[in-house]
Amino acid sequence: MTTQLITPDLVAVDVHAADKNAVIDLLSQKLFAAGRVTDAAAFAQDVRDREAKTATGMPGGIGLPHAKSDHVTAPSLAVAKVPGGVDFGAPDGPATLVFLIAAPAAGDGQHLKILAALARKLVNAEFKDSLRAAEDGATVAHIVNEAVAP
Repeated sequence: MTTQLITPDLVAVDVHAADKNAVIDLLSQKLFAAGRVTDAAAFAQDVRDREAKTATGMPGGIGLPHAKSDHVTAPSLAVAKVPGGVDFGAPDGPATLVFLIAAPAAGDGQHLKILAALARKLVNAEFKDSLRAAEDGATVAHIVNEAVAP
């Protein structure tokens, strides 16, 4: 059985965060609680290290932090809806939708496939609007799995 990329427990709605590190920490904890990472703090640091190299903000209020890490057990995606927005370095302002991609270090580039599929969908206003309108984790997970499933 293949593990779903995202499940309702990997979604945080109505997040109020001071900065991107708080969102990264929150989503890393969700991945840890779901058994998808073995050490939340170490994985979050891997994401911050990757984030320090290049900003992962996309136009349209999107943050796409990601990392390959020894602490990841299965390719996964965690999502936060942040109504107040947090800065991920996008040219047009803060991110209100944050997608944290977690990939095993020994992976075959699966995270790049996930990132590419997600980036293609995120240029679609209807896709972003449906995620912003979703009221719970189950709905967000369903929308993303339908759009990005391999």
